[in-house]
Parts: sequence; C-alpha cells; structure tokens
Amino acid sequence: MTQLTTKRDEPFQLGTVALLLVDMQRVWLEPGLDPGHPEWTSDHYFYREVSSRVIPNQRGLLESARRAGVEVIHTIIQSLTQNGRDRSLDHKLTPTHVPPDAPEAHPIALLAPVGDEILLKKTSSGVFNSTNVDYILRNLGVRHLVIAGIVTDQCVDMAVRDAADRGYLVTCAGDACAAPTPERHLHGLRVMSGYCWMTDTATVIRRFDALRPEVDLPRIEQNDR
Repeated sequence: MTQLTTKRDEPFQLGTVALLLVDMQRVWLEPGLDPGHPEWTSDHYFYREVSSRVIPNQRGLLESARRAGVEVIHTIIQSLTQNGRDRSLDHKLTPTHVPPDAPEAHPIALLAPVGDEILLKKTSSGVFNSTNVDYILRNLGVRHLVIAGIVTDQCVDMAVRDAADRGYLVTCAGDACAAPTPERHLHGLRVMSGYCWMTDTATVIRRFDALRPEVDLPRIEQNDR
C-alpha cells in the first residue's frame, strides 16, 4: 500500500491556491442593518471584533493574494427572488433573506472584489451546497483553499468541512474569522481544526508573499563594476 505523504500544511503552489472570503457583506457588518439583530450597536462584541481584527486581517490577506496572483473568491448571502422562495429551508426558518436588489447585500468597500475576482451568491449556510464553487475551483485547478470570514461556527465551518470532504487541502486563518461571542468563535475554531490546517493571517501572508515572482534585477556587466 502506498503511504500517504500529503499534509494539510504542505507548501502552497502558485496556480493551485485560492482565497475564499465568506459573507463579508454590509448587512452583517454594519450596525443596524442585520434584521436578526437590530438591537446590536457598534459597541457589541461582534462589531468590535470585526472592525478591529477581522477586516484588517482580511485586508492583509487580500492584498498579499492579489500581489501574488492568487485566485480570490467572495461569497455573499443573497436570494435570487424578491420573496426568497429559492432559499434553503433552514434560511426560511431562521429567517435569513437578503433580496436580490438590496444594496446591503454587497461586500463592504474595504473587501469588495476588484477586477475579475469571482463573487458567488448563496442561499444556504454552505457555499458548496448552494453555488457551483466546487465546479469553479476544479476548473481553476485549485488544490489549496484558504478560508476566512463570518460566522466562524456557521458558514465558515460549513465551507471548511465541505471543502475538506471534496478533496481540497483547507487552510483556515482563524484570526480573520469572527462569531457573535468569543465562546462561539473559539468553539468553532476547535471543531474545524480536524478538517483543516488552522493557522493565522501572518502565516498565510508569508506563504502568499513567497509565491510572488522574483523581481528581475538589471544585470551588472563586468565593465560596470
């Protein structure tokens, strides 16, 4: 029997790694817009964590990914129909519904897609369940999938587990994720750790930076020395 030598933290290779940002959209990140928590103000734990830690870390991930030419995919929760009849049963029961023309569905400006980065709209917690992300990743030749976003123990957890089950080597930048309470966030990281390489933003950035092509320096001719 051939011994398996693959490890979850094996080095990234350019052309086979992608960054997936989960649900970093206005409705969940701007106080007063979340219909499920209209009472939350800007000093709520979740908003403080997102503004002080998660968004800056994801900005770092995005900038390093873009410099290195790493594929970037964004997901948002958004219904295809005005009344949300296309949503999953769970989203209907919750209820979670972001209409197709709602401006608050858009990613926040600091993390918005640029160029031809891919934006996928989903109607369930799991991006692999209600989008064609698996088809897209395979067409892109992706082997390593780096995941960050919200909420740690819900949509991020689903993305990590489903990606692992489909054969991707998953990396989670735990300090670029958040949940409504510190307990939920830490619990989410613990249960996900069996399905991914759990690491931090700085480590992922170093790996992305290592993928950047070296700058061609001008040759120094012998007679110029």
